[in-house]
Amino acid sequence: MSIDAMQASFEARLTELETRLSFQEHAIAALSDALAQSRDEEGRNALALHRALEELRQLRLAVSSNPLSADPASEPPPPHY
Repeated sequence: MSIDAMQASFEARLTELETRLSFQEHAIAALSDALAQSRDEEGRNALALHRALEELRQLRLAVSSNPLSADPASEPPPPHY
């Protein structure tokens, strides 16, 4: 094998490795962005759950402190009436 052929072979291999590295870097960046987005969504969901649980706790306290409000007859009619 001549030196020119060996150099061409090394350059082809180097180009292939650089191409693979570029694709891997792109994939890692995409995964990192997806992970960051998922963590943001998880934070929003945790906050929404916390608020819903707090509202449920307050509703339970209101019902337990005023049992008459739990009477369906004291509820206003639904909006479609």
